Amino acid sequence: MRHHGAAVLGFAAWSGTGKTTLLRALIPALRTHGLRLGVVKHAHHSFDVDQPGKDSYMLRHAGAERVLIGSRTRWALMVEHEADHDEPDLARLLAHLPGDGLDLILVEGFKHEAFPKIELHRPALGRPLLHPNDRSIIALASDAPVTAHGSLPLLDLNDVSAIAAFVRRVAAARDAPP
Repeated sequence: MRHHGAAVLGFAAWSGTGKTTLLRALIPALRTHGLRLGVVKHAHHSFDVDQPGKDSYMLRHAGAERVLIGSRTRWALMVEHEADHDEPDLARLLAHLPGDGLDLILVEGFKHEAFPKIELHRPALGRPLLHPNDRSIIALASDAPVTAHGSLPLLDLNDVSAIAAFVRRVAAARDAPP
């Protein structure tokens, strides 16, 4: 899967498995290899990126449906919509992400959507594996031995360098002509 030329690769797991923790370590490891990265994260609940008392927060809570705030170093767009909407799918969110200039977009969540992703698994949590029911999972990263990984590459969830190397290979393969 590609978005504006950038490879798209997801990380899927049950809540509490450590997706965000892995991405926080993986992003700098990939940046050291010159990759320009974007991230899309799914949230299952309401959230705020601005803080109470800040102008953007007050304007949004006053009733503005869209608030764009910008500075010389970043900009952010908050879009309010009714809570009766369905959960946004990945394609809908990617449509709002400027992908120009990115090499790779890492996606956290969206475990039920079909796009290339790495499953994270911690057997001690007692949650079932996702890959037996999801053909779009291309690798399994676990913190303990897993015998039911079939033909999927098995990565050590605690070895960020090895996961980064795998991600770089996947991104490079997605850049190759068909």
